[in-house]
Amino acid sequence: MTLKTVTIVGARPQFVKVAAVSRAIAKWNVTNPERAIADHIVHTGQHFDDNMSGVFFRQLEIPEPAYNLGIAGASHGAMTGRMLEAIESVLLEVQPDWVLVYGDTNSTLAAALAAIKLHIPVAHVEAGLRSFNMRMPEEVNRIVADSVSSLLFCPTQTAVENLQREGYSSGVHNVGDVMFDASLHMQAIAERESGILHELRLERKAFVLATCHRAENTDDPVRLGAILDAFVEVSADLPVVLPLHPRTRKLASQYGLDDRLDCLRVSEPLSYLDISRLESAALAIATDSGGMQKEAYFYRVPCVTLREETEWVETIASGWNRLAPPTSSQMAQVIRDALSACPVSYPQLYGEGRAAESVVALLNNTLPMLPNRRYQSGNTP
Repeated sequence: MTLKTVTIVGARPQFVKVAAVSRAIAKWNVTNPERAIADHIVHTGQHFDDNMSGVFFRQLEIPEPAYNLGIAGASHGAMTGRMLEAIESVLLEVQPDWVLVYGDTNSTLAAALAAIKLHIPVAHVEAGLRSFNMRMPEEVNRIVADSVSSLLFCPTQTAVENLQREGYSSGVHNVGDVMFDASLHMQAIAERESGILHELRLERKAFVLATCHRAENTDDPVRLGAILDAFVEVSADLPVVLPLHPRTRKLASQYGLDDRLDCLRVSEPLSYLDISRLESAALAIATDSGGMQKEAYFYRVPCVTLREETEWVETIASGWNRLAPPTSSQMAQVIRDALSACPVSYPQLYGEGRAAESVVALLNNTLPMLPNRRYQSGNTP
């Protein structure tokens, strides 16, 4: 009997996670043909540029999307609304047993809402993360996705404990992190095939890799200016490589910050292989990306997170990550400190590289049902 699933993605961190699960599905289908999974990938189009989308599918060997909705470039509400309508049409056509959603983007939110309103069970990969900052769109998205999901695939024990505190008891599984699976698979390939160090004239362990894309940082000219100033200050000691999100580049120009960019090794958004190679070769990473914080840990590279908080609290506790809020005048010094502070211990925080296999097995061995949760009196919608 074939299990029918719909996987919905839209942003580059989700492509990395889907790659691991897609490989696990293919492996499962070879060894369990009588219980095969027919997965239909839906690309919302949230990240549509080839450098941020198409090249990821090719390099990560993800099956071509069955549907490409082409929805991008609008406000949160407009984008989510258009996605909700389009995803609903796909789900009515496919009639899947499960809808798989990943992470915390607008695509995640729209997919989870479309599925639950059609009474289709949702499985959330990377469930249970919390920053405890409701001003972040990602926090809202992940909380809503968790609340309607029947299967909650957590990457860490901390994520499990977050859900337990919120009253979740059934369907919660600590499977490990599918991004760790992907990193293990792709690291050797990136070292062999990526020429990005040569292209950017970089020496291994002699540069800082930096990124900045979160709205809380880019939409505030003071915060963005402070981040770029810190990068410029650090660049006096060694190169700072900044693959620049198109939206960040546009806002930096709008705020009159182009002169800061002139001091950095600025590039266009890079492919997954090139980013992986830079991450593993960097002396330190400074970022506001949740995914890159983890990948820094996977590659044992010290990280500085340019935010007030992080969902990946284990990386802070282990000493491999530290916070440097863009409101602080000490950002540059925190980055410098990270350059010479590589911890000795390395706890295995994100599983053993078999998270995707656990996701696939649980999907196949769990009866598709809606969440069995009751609202407390007075909270019924």
